Amino acid sequence: MTLSAHDTTETRSRDEPSETTSSDVVTSSELLTVHSARALAGRNVVFAGHGLPTLAVSLAQHTVAPDIEIVYESGVTGARPPVMPRSISDSILVPGAASVMPMTHLFNYVLQGQRIDVGFLGAAQVDKFGNLNSTLIGEDWEHPDSRLPGSGGAIEAMAGAAEIFLVMRRHTPRTFVESLDFVTSPGSKKAAEAEVGSMPAGSGVTHVITDLGIMTRFARDEELTLTAVHPGVDPAEAVRQTGWNLQVSTDLETTQPPTPDELALLRETLDPTRIYLR
Repeated sequence: MTLSAHDTTETRSRDEPSETTSSDVVTSSELLTVHSARALAGRNVVFAGHGLPTLAVSLAQHTVAPDIEIVYESGVTGARPPVMPRSISDSILVPGAASVMPMTHLFNYVLQGQRIDVGFLGAAQVDKFGNLNSTLIGEDWEHPDSRLPGSGGAIEAMAGAAEIFLVMRRHTPRTFVESLDFVTSPGSKKAAEAEVGSMPAGSGVTHVITDLGIMTRFARDEELTLTAVHPGVDPAEAVRQTGWNLQVSTDLETTQPPTPDELALLRETLDPTRIYLR
């Protein structure tokens, strides 16, 4: 993914929204969605998770990747819904789709068949190598602090997709941790350490988009590196908000803010009722 430099250097608070102009305040959800969509330029087939990944892939279809094929865990492939789906199993995904198949077929022949360029997901926790936790928070399996939905299709996407993109609403030490409370979706390094079972076919997590910036992994055995920050964000803040010693790229860049056209698409065309935008 190519990131363009921007000359904004003023540091802003975590709780202050970004701005494109003095009269156009950009929310964190809009910022994350725009940068997630831009990351899909040049990709062809995307497995879209629920929430902001669904919105980001739709925005990419209208901007940087008009021919992108969206695959949903519910069994729908090649979806082009007339309005924004409320979930990955919304019936609005069916009309005009390339195919609708049982989930077993999707997982066996599409995900395990390595037909996915990018799996676009979210998670509760991420570690430095891009392993994911979406199962529970806390060390006690029987009595966790929080019990979460679990893997869904994330573990199959991690194993079969060429690469994984993550979008995370909040960049904090509770979400970016040194050690996961539970390993739901292991990346290639973690899987190799187990020395059992089949190894993931792809590169695992390669891009993480957060409210502070973008982290990137360039090789299977490498840690996530901070490669870009959003306008006004001090790189030291991203380091402080990460639960491990986050490395900062020597070529650190500043992302370009959302354009008026991107914001208009999100607000007026794709998600005017704020299904995913907050």
